[in-house]
Amino acid sequence: MNRVIDTNVLIVANNRESPQASPKCIISCIKWLKSFEKSGILVIDSNWLMIEEYQNKVNSSGQPGVGDAFLKWILLNRSNPHRCQQVQITQIAEYEFREFPKSESLQKFDLSDRKFVAVTLTHPQRPAIANAVDSDWFIFQEALVANGITIEFLCDR
Repeated sequence: MNRVIDTNVLIVANNRESPQASPKCIISCIKWLKSFEKSGILVIDSNWLMIEEYQNKVNSSGQPGVGDAFLKWILLNRSNPHRCQQVQITQIAEYEFREFPKSESLQKFDLSDRKFVAVTLTHPQRPAIANAVDSDWFIFQEALVANGITIEFLCDR
């Protein structure tokens, strides 16, 4: 199972800084990340934009939360093609990517999440993007789907 994972999944799994996440959502993210570590393949950008965002939000030492442990897993496995696959995306400006759809319906989509969309559209299998509580994925779901993006919602809306 290839996936692109939004940073909010790691944050929610840490049970910190996510007041909008229900206890059920937190448990769902924890279980999902632990399962993913065993059999999933993370798709990331080769420029480290996603990893840098993860590092800004969770602890790369792997402690004390599950999201922290997952970042450590990423750092240990980033060069293992059986666990992580890297794709090259073209950054035009800070939050602008050549691979992001030029769709009118996505003009107001969260700038910081555009890299996840660009990564998905660059990968030949177009993996789904895992999301926990980030509302943009819900708000723009129809426009994203129309542009070839699938979102895996780990929590109820």
